[in-house]
Amino acid sequence: MFLGTHTPRLDQKGRLFLPAKYRDELAGGVVITKGQERCLYVFPVKEFVRLTEALADAPVTDRTIRDYGRILFAGASDQACDKQGRVTVPPNLRSYAGLTRDCVVIGANTRLEIWDSVAWSDYETEQEQVFAQLSEEVLPGVP
Repeated sequence: MFLGTHTPRLDQKGRLFLPAKYRDELAGGVVITKGQERCLYVFPVKEFVRLTEALADAPVTDRTIRDYGRILFAGASDQACDKQGRVTVPPNLRSYAGLTRDCVVIGANTRLEIWDSVAWSDYETEQEQVFAQLSEEVLPGVP
């Protein structure tokens, strides 16, 4: 499980330090792909395989699944962390997420997300109000 908020910076070669506490879990490699809300998803390879298997089991006749899979896989890049714990974020994915230098890496349960720091701040400010006003169950059976 990935938790927390971290604030690494992209270097001039497009490399980013992933949180040190997750390096062992990410040692087998990661898959970086387009996420929703213009962030990047970073999956450990095992988790990405689990996701691809779930999509493979879904009906190919469902347009939503086809559309989601196309964007997810077309933007995906498999990467390995270097000895310092850095991962290279490909230029097309940096452009998609608007990443320049200051980034935020958040833990999002089964994945990490990489955000431009301003975009994350704006998103967090907007969603904090929504979060505070939730009065219904978000997850069935979980109060």
